[in-house]
Amino acid sequence: MTRIAVISAGLAQPSSTRLLADRLAAAADRALTASGRAAHFDVIELRDHALDLAKNLVAGFPAAGLRETIGTVADADGIIAVTPIFNASYSGLFKTFFDVLEPDSLTGMPVLIGATGGTSRHSLALEHAVRPMFTYLRSVVVPTSVYAASEDWASADADGLSARIDRAAVEFADALATTHHDRPSDPYDEPVPFARLLGGTAS
Repeated sequence: MTRIAVISAGLAQPSSTRLLADRLAAAADRALTASGRAAHFDVIELRDHALDLAKNLVAGFPAAGLRETIGTVADADGIIAVTPIFNASYSGLFKTFFDVLEPDSLTGMPVLIGATGGTSRHSLALEHAVRPMFTYLRSVVVPTSVYAASEDWASADADGLSARIDRAAVEFADALATTHHDRPSDPYDEPVPFARLLGGTAS
């Protein structure tokens, strides 16, 4: 079973950001099914963790609910990440979530990125802000990113929103088949015995 974390940073409820995330997930499910693979999708609404994310930045550790969500993302086989665009970049909520992840937790992770905004003028934010962030995290971002402006929801063009979603989903399914995500080891899985610590032989 392929596990996909679907991350939506929409602020409203309902939101166009969540709508795009759902459509990308549905297209990815179709692409994976067509290749004979089953998938499970964990949808994460970052707005539900906004307060805990702020506390995590200050205190340095996550609350229980946020810790579980972070674990879900780190243990996934791939990520679909969608953010609204504010002032030509990703939202602060979106960036904060990825700031609190453990280093290397997304290394080698296939990622499909998407964004929403009121005007197509912000479409390049995916390429100058979102893609570089995931590249820095050493994730494997699929070539096609999906931006949805307000007018795109009613587009009937051959190269409209639906076509871009389907193309990105196929690329994502291919990346999941060819890319291996090495999950970081948990330092607490095999703790040093207390007797060894007392004896000064921890190393």
